[in-house]
Amino acid sequence: MAHEAHQRHPFLDDLTSDAEMTGTALRRPVSGRENIKKLIETVATLYKSQTPIFLETVGSRSFLQYEAELTNGMPLTGVAIIERNAEGGVHRVSITMSPLGPVLSLSGQLGALLGNDVGEDLFL
Repeated sequence: MAHEAHQRHPFLDDLTSDAEMTGTALRRPVSGRENIKKLIETVATLYKSQTPIFLETVGSRSFLQYEAELTNGMPLTGVAIIERNAEGGVHRVSITMSPLGPVLSLSGQLGALLGNDVGEDLFL
């Protein structure tokens, strides 16, 4: 399941305008398609590598498990739960990551890069 440039993202392309995202690296939910896209795209710049290891859909939910290495060399594992509405739009995403050290590092880097745009109080 190698990532290729033409491969469709599991949820970014289908976010609803009022979508909400929660995550281990966030103090509160992020609302809105554009804010979520900006956050996910910024996270991608902080990953040296990301390898999907599981993707399965059950009903209206998809489960994506991946392993990543941050640009600072710290490894982490993530699980995204992607919830779709009746029309197929993604209205809720929850991303949990571990272990705590890399999560805190990632959140701190995100705060430095995005704090002015989405709120300094969002990051750990």
